[in-house]
Amino acid sequence: MEKKAPQLAYLQSYEYIRDKILNGELERGTKLIEEKLAEELGVSRTPIRESIRKLEQEGLVKQKRVVNPTDTDLRHYFEVRILLEGFAARSAATYMSEENLKKLKDCIDIARTGEPQEIMEANELFHDLIVKSTNNPVMVDTIERMQSIIYLFRKTVVYHNRPFLIDEHQEIYEAILAHQGDEAERLMKEHIQEDLEFCLHVMKR
Repeated sequence: MEKKAPQLAYLQSYEYIRDKILNGELERGTKLIEEKLAEELGVSRTPIRESIRKLEQEGLVKQKRVVNPTDTDLRHYFEVRILLEGFAARSAATYMSEENLKKLKDCIDIARTGEPQEIMEANELFHDLIVKSTNNPVMVDTIERMQSIIYLFRKTVVYHNRPFLIDEHQEIYEAILAHQGDEAERLMKEHIQEDLEFCLHVMKR
């Protein structure tokens, strides 16, 4: 029981700070003050410090401030996604199961008619299904460690209504369904590149 309490405090702190960043309560560039956060949560500074360290590893925090990515930072994140998810789409065209193909189609249908939060979840699942189809635990882990920062960018493209977002998902799905690996990879790379250009445009407003 003694060992569980610190772990519980850490998880509670991590989720609290992460969620405040992701929902915009802690704006980009905001300094994270350990004493203030510890007081808000009724915990010691140790779990707060550990949480901030994890958020730094995930890319949501930089030098104890909520990340405010530069154009270069953004390009670096998206370059990794383009490489990994392009390969994942190629793999999905060969290895994706019938069950997951159906889930992929469901993601598109939900995203065409859903509310923004439903679209967010469908978008995330669409990409996750494709990445996991590689059966490459290193690749899956790499993308999962980027999920929080990816969420911020995904929020930008969904809530600012990036044009053709779901149409591009449809094209990727059709290429995977037809076992066209080259085409699936090309479409996925172009799709993420379009996300990047859109995010850069929104950040300049």
